[in-house]
Amino acid sequence: MKQHFDIVVVGAGPAGLNAAQAAAREGATVALLDDNPRAGGQIWRQGPGHPPQAPLHGLLAALKMHNNVTLLPSTRVIAPLGPRGLLLESAEQGGVSISYDRLILATGARERLLPFAGWTLPGVTGAGALQALIKGGMPVRGERIVIAGSGPLLIAALATARAAGARVAAVVEQASALKVARFGVSLLSEPAKLRQAVAMTRGFAGLRYWTGSIVRQAEGEGRVERVTIQRGHRDLTLDCDRIACGYGLVPNITLAQALGCAINEAGEIVVDGEQRTSIDGVLAAGECTGVGGAELVGVEGELAGLSASGALASRTALRAQRARWQRFGTRVEAAFALQAAARTPPGDATLLCRCEDVSIGEVRAYPDWREAKLHTRCGMGACQGRICGAAAGLYFGWQAATPRPPFSPAQVGTLMAASAEQPLAE
Repeated sequence: MKQHFDIVVVGAGPAGLNAAQAAAREGATVALLDDNPRAGGQIWRQGPGHPPQAPLHGLLAALKMHNNVTLLPSTRVIAPLGPRGLLLESAEQGGVSISYDRLILATGARERLLPFAGWTLPGVTGAGALQALIKGGMPVRGERIVIAGSGPLLIAALATARAAGARVAAVVEQASALKVARFGVSLLSEPAKLRQAVAMTRGFAGLRYWTGSIVRQAEGEGRVERVTIQRGHRDLTLDCDRIACGYGLVPNITLAQALGCAINEAGEIVVDGEQRTSIDGVLAAGECTGVGGAELVGVEGELAGLSASGALASRTALRAQRARWQRFGTRVEAAFALQAAARTPPGDATLLCRCEDVSIGEVRAYPDWREAKLHTRCGMGACQGRICGAAAGLYFGWQAATPRPPFSPAQVGTLMAASAEQPLAE
């Protein structure tokens, strides 16, 4: 039997939690689902030894006070089901069908991983993935870690690794020293952000923070043992036990694309001032609409929840906050935009698709993503092109194909039950 809710929120990070809380306050029946077992998303990720941060704890406590909110952890969207319906698969309940009057997409963003020689060695992860692994209980005490890529996520990974007892050998930032310095000065207008940055970096005391630099190669026998870093026109080699490398974030728009929502050239869901997408009844908030930090996504989530529930209260103050944090997000984007060195594909022998062992050289000859997939199986593996597709888009300017359901591996019973009820939407 299909469950019906006034509002379904997909994603239980800061945006989704704030959206659910705002909608619940207005009396709407709300389902809040996330594919993780614990709420919080990447920004507020919980784990052994990492209890909920104060903002997350407050939101969860507030949601528990509403009997009109249904939390669905460890639950993934498998496919749209006709008009205003979703096929879900839950770790506890198996296949579940739900319908809604309004849908709020708070699907966040994925880390952008860019290939380099040796990036498939054990010990190489994303910068955000390193945080998730540590918070999930992976021991790193005493390990020598190189954190590389671009953007504030590197600093967050630095703080997490240090707190877990790791020795951070270097932070390698691709943006130029001038752009990073200008961004640092701009933080004077946001004292709270400046204090946060100083606390995370310890003022950069005793830390190699190399700007204008990128990882070129990881080497080791059976796992990472050293890394070669290009600094300007020279290469340097550091011994290390782990490399965490992430080049910013890519909005997670799979469900939005499948529903037909308009997507802009930056790969973000297009929304209006009320967080409404181009599809009637579908709203979006958070980093799927553009990366901007916890403050911005929280405000957007609250606005989306109020809009979806038809609240009549003034939203002038929230719109002002949104504009403030959007300006901050624009500064971040400008400071850490990927430069030519990061945008240049590595050598032809380097693997682009780790799932299917397809190299850069094998796909380079094709005009678009579809042809590359047909001839090489690039993007046909377990991650369904989420990693290599983003890299290929950056390197070759290819547009990713519209995703087709099922969006994630699903039990045959889930698909059969849904097909018996009604065909999966395409």
